[in-house]
Amino acid sequence: MKKMTKEQINQEMFDLYDDYAHNKIDRSKFLEKLSLYAIGGLTLASLQSFMLPNYKDTQEVKAEDPRINSEFIVYKSPKGGGEIRGQLSRPADANEKLPGIIVVHENRGLNPYIEDVGRRAALAGFISLAPDALTPLGGYPGNDDDGRAMQRQRDPNEMLEDFIAAYEYLKVHPECNGKVGVVGFCFGGWISNMMAVRIPDLGAAVPFYGGQPSAEETAQIQAPLLLQYAGLDTRVNEGWPAYEEALKANKKEYTAYIYPEVNHGFHNNTTPRYDAESAELAWKRTIDFFKEKLR
Repeated sequence: MKKMTKEQINQEMFDLYDDYAHNKIDRSKFLEKLSLYAIGGLTLASLQSFMLPNYKDTQEVKAEDPRINSEFIVYKSPKGGGEIRGQLSRPADANEKLPGIIVVHENRGLNPYIEDVGRRAALAGFISLAPDALTPLGGYPGNDDDGRAMQRQRDPNEMLEDFIAAYEYLKVHPECNGKVGVVGFCFGGWISNMMAVRIPDLGAAVPFYGGQPSAEETAQIQAPLLLQYAGLDTRVNEGWPAYEEALKANKKEYTAYIYPEVNHGFHNNTTPRYDAESAELAWKRTIDFFKEKLR
């Protein structure tokens, strides 16, 4: 099998993957269309292997990392899915109460990438909780295809209640200082925006390429926002001008960054959409923002 490089992926292939990842086409149609690019010695198998997530070799902070304590807990979500499982992580050497971060997954449940992000937040000095909104259906099934199918079976607003309940759980956790923010990616970006709408005392919100609330909902936001967008993400970005107009009209506290020439999902280091320079900068900005707003 010929080894591929990111430079061999053109924008049409990235857009094709985005359609697949967001349920516009199924796996068989994705592979059918992807096969059209199997030229010049590249096979469909090599293209598929390169385009799909590689969770095995990309974890930055492993679950057994001695610098953190990470475990799975269950909390109650009475307005959502009932009981929700989540990964709770914090620094191993913490000797004081810590600011909290809710980490919200994409449209496929709590996969290894989001678990890793939760542990990265712990390594940065926070107590983090990364819930799995697929818990009522049995939890993340071990692959993203089935995860996406399962997540479509749940009502988005009920899942929002699950993450609001996670905030309430973490806020009163004995190891938390009571100040809690949220960071989320894709679907989780929408959840992050909506938690800012729904929770008056939310400490801070950092939506990565997330769907935007309405103008009426934006008026309810009290939390400071750090908004992260991908320059090539036309699907999500089309909602940004109206959102920014509403933020300005209502004198909300926000900072927005649009990272040029990167795709939706650029922070996710398990696929070729990952852009190391932009991802590292966006994560540094995220952590600095939380340190400023939650301590």
